[in-house]
Amino acid sequence: MFKNLTIGQHYPVESPVHNLDPRVKIIITLAFLVSLFLIDSFSTYLIVVVFLTAAITISKVPVKFVIKGLRPILMIIIITFVINLLMTPGRIIFQAGFIKITEEGLKQAGFMAIRLTLLIMGTSLLTLTTSPIILTDGIESLLKPFKRFGLPAHELAMMMTIALRFIPTLMEETEKIMKAQKSRGADFESGNIMSRAKNLVPLLVPLFISAFRRADELAMAMEARCYRGGENRTRMRQLKISKGDYAASFIFIVYFAAVIALKIW
Repeated sequence: MFKNLTIGQHYPVESPVHNLDPRVKIIITLAFLVSLFLIDSFSTYLIVVVFLTAAITISKVPVKFVIKGLRPILMIIIITFVINLLMTPGRIIFQAGFIKITEEGLKQAGFMAIRLTLLIMGTSLLTLTTSPIILTDGIESLLKPFKRFGLPAHELAMMMTIALRFIPTLMEETEKIMKAQKSRGADFESGNIMSRAKNLVPLLVPLFISAFRRADELAMAMEARCYRGGENRTRMRQLKISKGDYAASFIFIVYFAAVIALKIW
């Protein structure tokens, strides 16, 4: 399951989306997330699907690779759907004992499931088309105006990027530990919730030890390379806004305006 996780991974190909300025992609991604919460009709989601499909196609990232990233959170999507389906009051369309399904609950459940799916796919596209180093530079550049208020922009950007980068690594480490524990007779699937939670102890302890060891090795490597923060740091690639960035921004503004117009009308 963990090998299907795409958040934090970079898909290195040459495409117009990969060549966009990271600051533009970060702002577009944040505005895309905001647009998802402005939608209140299923017809508007068609525009989102068309926009996201076009972005994935232009990025040259395989659609199957993006969809594969939904598998680890499929259970979360199902639980969200069921909770909204059963807990939303309204006009009852089906009832069996204490189970009541309302028309408003069915609509709300569909909204939440679609919104969560599109949210994961949209955010995954940012990390898939942006390398960790470039993503760090973009976040740092966006946070630079807050340095006058004492915000450590470089350190915060580096911390966020390292956290994203190590998600696939930790998931891979978790899968290796699970296989090793299963070969020794550990059972992570049978029993009730309490017994499953107890069975996770042999998994969590070596995972935490491995995470701390990796963090210590990373700190020693940075110290060995005389890392002293972002002051007076030079970059091989300077961030510059190009014509492609303006074109992408214009296309997104048209998309965002269409979402707002449909919400008003």
